[in-house]
Amino acid sequence: MTTTTRGVRIGFLAIALTTIASPAPAQQLEALWYSVRGEQSTSSFVAHAAQISIVSPQVFSMNSRGVITGQVDPRVVSAARANGVKLIPLVMNPGFDQPTIHRVLTVADARRRAVANLVALCQNNHFDGLQFDIENVNVRDKDAFTSFVRESAIALHRIGCSVSAAVVPRSSDSPGTSNYHRWMFENWRGVYDYKPLADALDFISFMTYAQHTGGSTPGPVAGYTWMEEALQYVLSLGVPPAKISLGIPSYSDWWYSSYDKKNGARMRGNDISYVTAAGLMSKFGVTPVWDEHEKSPYAFWSNNGVYEWLWLEDARSFMAKLELVRKYKLRGYSVWVLGLEDPKTWDALASVR
Repeated sequence: MTTTTRGVRIGFLAIALTTIASPAPAQQLEALWYSVRGEQSTSSFVAHAAQISIVSPQVFSMNSRGVITGQVDPRVVSAARANGVKLIPLVMNPGFDQPTIHRVLTVADARRRAVANLVALCQNNHFDGLQFDIENVNVRDKDAFTSFVRESAIALHRIGCSVSAAVVPRSSDSPGTSNYHRWMFENWRGVYDYKPLADALDFISFMTYAQHTGGSTPGPVAGYTWMEEALQYVLSLGVPPAKISLGIPSYSDWWYSSYDKKNGARMRGNDISYVTAAGLMSKFGVTPVWDEHEKSPYAFWSNNGVYEWLWLEDARSFMAKLELVRKYKLRGYSVWVLGLEDPKTWDALASVR
């Protein structure tokens, strides 16, 4: 059933407001895991909810008029309530579209509507909080983005709703020297004013993954040295460790050659699950090599004379990067994404509780 409230079209869930249980004493770190639509992600959450502090489904989108649409899978809601898991969905600019979020940030009517609809979304569904997942924002909108987040946080805190934001990391304020690095800074990394954002929010999820992407050369999904460098930078700005949830990837990346009439021949990188990655290595008869410097395994092989690359995120890599959370005394970690993880990760996490 769908209901409309002040421009918000959401799947209304008839849920009694319940008191969320505090994490068990053995739970050392706040564990936020993201989920997406689909059986693979939902099933993983239901199976492992007892090991999760916060679930953040990426299901709500905000259009250029500030109208929010989406729905949380009832199975996610039910498993979260049954296991005392806080339900903090993401609100994103659909497709990380830049013109959409620019209008929300800069047109007064759209901005007012967006804030009102964020409040209605959290209040009507009895969510524990909301997290902004607003990406691909031009650096020229930096001040407008910060003030919008601050304004939204004030309104949401007023109704007892927590507010956080997933932010793209960087290790300096330099845009870099290459066209690629300047583009990344101007459209993805540079817009986040970390300290003022952290001051306004309950916490930030510092997305220290996607170091290498489908648009880059092959490399670690999240190399340990790059993660630590970015983390040291945000801490140097005065962001309290207690307000940082460290992003850790659960997915692996596979680079291979492709061809289509529109783009021609090119290298392509895809995010894949650990199970898919293991299948590729089995198919081509390769064993991954552990990179001690980056705390990640990798493999490469010849496919009909053309080399393909795979950088994995497995249980060993996950646990190695988790040590950064303890080393810098952070509040916890944020994992993208449920359903793609190495199944052994859950056993590894259980063993260190």
